[in-house]
Amino acid sequence: MNFKLSDEQRAFQEAARAFAAREMAPQARRWDEEKIFPVETLRAAAALGFGGLYVKEDVGGSGLSRLDGAIIFEELAAGCASTAAFISIHNMASWMIDRFGDAAQRRKFLPSLCSMARFASYCLTEPDAGSDAASLMTRAIRDGDHYVVNGAKAFISGGGQSDLYVAMVRTGGAGARGISCIVVEKDTPGLMFGAQEKKLGWNSQPTAMVIFEDCRVPLANRIGAEGEGFKIAMQGLDGGRINIGACSLGGARACLECAREHVLTRRQFGQQLARFQSVQFKLADMATELEAARLMIRHAAARLDADDPEATQFCAMAKRYATDAGFTVCNEALQLHGGYGYLKDLPIERFLRDLRVHQILEGTNEIMRVIVARRLLGDD
Repeated sequence: MNFKLSDEQRAFQEAARAFAAREMAPQARRWDEEKIFPVETLRAAAALGFGGLYVKEDVGGSGLSRLDGAIIFEELAAGCASTAAFISIHNMASWMIDRFGDAAQRRKFLPSLCSMARFASYCLTEPDAGSDAASLMTRAIRDGDHYVVNGAKAFISGGGQSDLYVAMVRTGGAGARGISCIVVEKDTPGLMFGAQEKKLGWNSQPTAMVIFEDCRVPLANRIGAEGEGFKIAMQGLDGGRINIGACSLGGARACLECAREHVLTRRQFGQQLARFQSVQFKLADMATELEAARLMIRHAAARLDADDPEATQFCAMAKRYATDAGFTVCNEALQLHGGYGYLKDLPIERFLRDLRVHQILEGTNEIMRVIVARRLLGDD
């Protein structure tokens, strides 16, 4: 149990922190207000190796661990949580191709994904299949050497902008065992997109419905065997949950730092806010919650790296705790700023809006409790 970062991990951390401070934080407000998808900034992040963090090096990936990634995503999210979260989703989809794809698929798709010359989206949720993901209805029927795909995916990050859509579709009967994983390329006939969603936060990444109408996808684009799609999707989510928890840590840490500076400079009743014990206690609790969440995230990442059979449970625990703690810390930081925290002149309200969705996506925090309870009760 060595909690000290290695020299290499400190180098990753410092590089990500410097990039976030230089390239992301100064632009984050404009990206949010103008709903800009910062393509060039994303590609600059990829030039540092952040586009294929867990992808093997033979196709341009960085070959890093989940623990390394958690450290990096915390730093990126301190600059812009919305943009960092898109990088996380892109990495999740890329890893699924790397881990479960064949040699030809890896050579075809991954070099351009690792450089972020092309972007990838993860497509599981449907209008009528959210938390009950195994009930998805998008159907893929074989027709010669293609699948003909019909259906729709909802709330897809990168929808309309990404170049590849890693989609879970039904090739067999009802339930999880009837689901397969395919890669749908953007120029495929029959692939369409809904209008861009108007969201509370996450405005630096596009979100839209992905629609398949007699969309012909080559059988060669299936990742893994038929019927393995749900397993592939869930394994992708284990890592995604660590990453989104780490993004909550980064955004919340940035808010805590703002709050600390504010209470040291703001004076009321003849003294600094920092001199009031109630304020001191609040800051202490915020820092403690973040440190506890960070330990849980890194512990879950280490379990996943070790292929621990209990990794899914620990990823669910860490995601639930870190995303709840992250949002609470942002909210407390806003409260400490009073009316100033509610203004867009400060980044706190943006972090609050961006981090709120982390309690919903990659599996709601209620579903995280279901996963943990099932493991505890032997119902899985």
